Amino acid sequence: MELPTKILIGEGVIEKLGSFVEETSSSRKILVVSGKNVREALRDRVESSIPRMKWIEVTEPDIKNVEIVVRESRDAGSVVGIGGGKSVDVAKLAASFVGLRFYSVPTSASHDGIASPFASLRGTSRPYSEKAKPPYGILADVEIIASAPRRLLASGCGDLVSKLTAVKDWQLARDEKGEYYGNYAASLALMSASVVLSSKNLQPYSIGTVRDIVEALISAGVAAGIAGSSRPCSGSEHLFSHYLELIAPGKGLHGEKCGIGTIMMAKLHGLDWEKVKESLARFGAPVSARQIGITDEQVVESLLNASSVRPERYTILSKVKLTRETAYELAHSTEVI
Repeated sequence: MELPTKILIGEGVIEKLGSFVEETSSSRKILVVSGKNVREALRDRVESSIPRMKWIEVTEPDIKNVEIVVRESRDAGSVVGIGGGKSVDVAKLAASFVGLRFYSVPTSASHDGIASPFASLRGTSRPYSEKAKPPYGILADVEIIASAPRRLLASGCGDLVSKLTAVKDWQLARDEKGEYYGNYAASLALMSASVVLSSKNLQPYSIGTVRDIVEALISAGVAAGIAGSSRPCSGSEHLFSHYLELIAPGKGLHGEKCGIGTIMMAKLHGLDWEKVKESLARFGAPVSARQIGITDEQVVESLLNASSVRPERYTILSKVKLTRETAYELAHSTEVI
């Protein structure tokens, strides 16, 4: 198991970034990887906290940007990724390639990649996540995260509820294919999902709720680290999302598509899909394909072909064998289309 060693969550903790990183870094410089907007917004606070640093601006979440960070890392002591999924994943994979400690500093709570040992990038041989190493440390300033667009937080909620069907798929693979199943990792993932699924009394965008979601996303990432795979966090609903990205790139955020996929996969598993839908809607997350610009035909095609993304991963879609008619009925009956 490879798990984060240090986690700091709170309001205004970005001011402590320098001491958080330098406690375990050498006297060499620290690479700070971010997008242009994050650099402009946080530059003064970060530079005053870390005197020996070098900024690297990430333009795309792809291998080319990873290679840029790798080249700049030759005389660095550690790598810090500040931002959303793009910067964190690029920095994470680059640090893994060169064997440096990686620190994750999310500025939004849109998915569980802020803590997991997986990085999702374009230009790789696979449309799903690459194995890397988990962050050595995670610093999450909930004031900064709460100020991000609400759509990003809603996307994080979609990624969290997906653990419900991911764990069911994992159990199915255990029962029918003899695959390894870890009770503790599965329970931790389900507990993360419950933050959204049991949220009737939460104020969706309060600081307290944002912190709960951040902690749940970190816990989900830790569950993957414990399992040694993405199984507790990624199942048929993620395959659906990955295939959608192939045929409709740029339509919808990762967590949004996973949330919509979870509604349908929950019905296939005989779970309370209506509760999933209601919970997502409570946080303003999309519950239909139309809300993210996806057509009915693209939904049906993704349901039919999602298993081809990872044919070795046994899920409910591997067992049920949907036809075009049953795929349409599933999407229509859940009002996804």
